[in-house]
Amino acid sequence: MATVLISHSDCLKHITPENHPERVDRLISIMDSLKNFKDPDLVRLDAPEGSETDILRVHPIEYLDNLKQKSPVDGFVALDPDTFMSAGSLSAAMRGVGGITKAVDLVMNNQANNVFVVTRPPGHHAEKETSMGFCLFGNVSIAAKYALDHYKLPKVAIVDFDVHHGNGTQDILWSEKRSLFISSHQMPLYPGTGKENEIGIDNNILNIPLPPNTMGKDFRYLYENKVFPALEKFSPDLLLVSAGFDAHASDPLANINLAEEDFAWVTGRLCDLADKHCNGRLVSTLEGGYDLDALAKCVTTHLKTLLDRGRNV
Repeated sequence: MATVLISHSDCLKHITPENHPERVDRLISIMDSLKNFKDPDLVRLDAPEGSETDILRVHPIEYLDNLKQKSPVDGFVALDPDTFMSAGSLSAAMRGVGGITKAVDLVMNNQANNVFVVTRPPGHHAEKETSMGFCLFGNVSIAAKYALDHYKLPKVAIVDFDVHHGNGTQDILWSEKRSLFISSHQMPLYPGTGKENEIGIDNNILNIPLPPNTMGKDFRYLYENKVFPALEKFSPDLLLVSAGFDAHASDPLANINLAEEDFAWVTGRLCDLADKHCNGRLVSTLEGGYDLDALAKCVTTHLKTLLDRGRNV
């Protein structure tokens, strides 16, 4: 089996206003970095278009209809001060949904060891009824509900190491006892949620706030002593990862001091947990990361680690 990389050119059609951090150049930078990346165990696939059925697993029909109505023919529509739609945004977001559900299909049907979904816009800030933080659909939450309901998995875990709290994932999965959502994030920082006392309906949410200027060694300590023990205790059947790379020291939107090596380390350790509990099944999806050079390097490191670990399953 192989590691699969899923993306789609439609994600280049989600255009944001000039100087917006979540811009087309993010994906261009990643794809330029991976253009000449060759490995016999890497399979590249186009993301299919997501289905409304899967979107409606986590968002009400009124929310989806509202996005369709607001989708512009040209120019931009501001959904909030940070979140915009252009003519191609809905199509791009649908590729994110289709990409991550396809990724679940691949690992569940033993067609891949692990999968990395590289689409935009990101998803972890989108709440059940509210688009925000550059996000339209809760991609990783959709994947979790799809795996739980379609494949009847007993338990799914989500680990989010984006520097911003995954408030949307938390909102959507707050009452989902079959899931465990773990988020490490800088605090104080947008969106202001993610306190340690936000634990879900059944202790199914674990928030790990990081103070500004947290270093890699501190990040690793917290993962070794909080994240990994929680995953061990939960023993998931599938591990999903919200892979944001904006905790890198160079990122302009935050103040956490991680390096590429820290992202390689956390990716490898999450693969350890997936090997032990999930038969290696791990699906990662791109969230944030706004320094183009750091983003490209971290994504490449993340993918290389998934490849190396996937070969050993």
